[in-house]
Amino acid sequence: MERRTTAGARAAVSRGLATYRRVDYNRHPRRTLAQTRRGGIPISARTLTEAGDGRLTIAIPAKGRLREPSSHLLEVAGLAPEQPGERALAFPCRNAPVDVLLVRAADIPEYVQDGVVDCGITGADLVRERGARVRQLLQLDFGGCTLQAAVPQENEATAVEDLAGMRVATVFPRLTAELLAERDVEVELVDVTGSVEVAPRLGLADAIVDLVSSGNTMRTNGLRSLGVLFSSEAVLISREDPDEDAEQLGRVFKSVVDARAARYLMMNAPAEALPAISNIVPGRRSPTVIPLSEDGMNAVHVLVPAAEVWQLLPKLEEAGASSILLVPVERMLG
Repeated sequence: MERRTTAGARAAVSRGLATYRRVDYNRHPRRTLAQTRRGGIPISARTLTEAGDGRLTIAIPAKGRLREPSSHLLEVAGLAPEQPGERALAFPCRNAPVDVLLVRAADIPEYVQDGVVDCGITGADLVRERGARVRQLLQLDFGGCTLQAAVPQENEATAVEDLAGMRVATVFPRLTAELLAERDVEVELVDVTGSVEVAPRLGLADAIVDLVSSGNTMRTNGLRSLGVLFSSEAVLISREDPDEDAEQLGRVFKSVVDARAARYLMMNAPAEALPAISNIVPGRRSPTVIPLSEDGMNAVHVLVPAAEVWQLLPKLEEAGASSILLVPVERMLG
């Protein structure tokens, strides 16, 4: 466990991080946690990217809350493993020259920065915490959580600014220092690993800063939130100068992410109901209208936001639509 103090001014944070060598070997809060390896990664770890066979490599988390959604994204995008295996930590994909590595989520920003892999899926919070020099290609719309400050229920603090002068436990010392400095809040940071929520109960800290999904763990441990410092989700990252293959992978993933937020709506409607139906559906473009064999009847097809479906269906029925079908969309381009 390590302790350090943040300062109200950004410059003071630099001094704090400079002395905290376990956090920043480069003595600079804006650089990576460890010095760039510059080829120091073992040859065996670099085989996939240096084979010269033109294959793209992507790293995804080997475990944790981002593992399953990341694997599912690959599968929906047509990049499922060629030979699925529960224990496989590296595998080629079907249908595309892509290799997948399963590694620790916290290591992915550095692997991408150092060129071990071409792309990676990890949390935006880990990218900020590691200070990696990478480019964010896409927000993936899963793994959403927030970095929040919290205190025991009996603590009198009511806002993040009330943390001034307190001992704050966190597993995100760099990110916490930066975010609190932006608010001119000076605290003593206590670097812990594992379950941060128990730090106040053990007397290690007066407050905590930690990732929160539902908030149940925080409430179970007698803590209450003082506010959100940072919102995070899974992101696709590449090196700062990604090649065309990496950018193409980003476009493929974007087609999947965009499709998840849409539904394909089909219905039958009489000709006199078409103006009202067109005004109801909030599609990206005008509905497609196809005349049916029955006189005066038409098939209407349109993409609609998934979040608004529950409001649309009763309105469409009232306007005269019938045989309404709603189906998920696998990919959406353009």
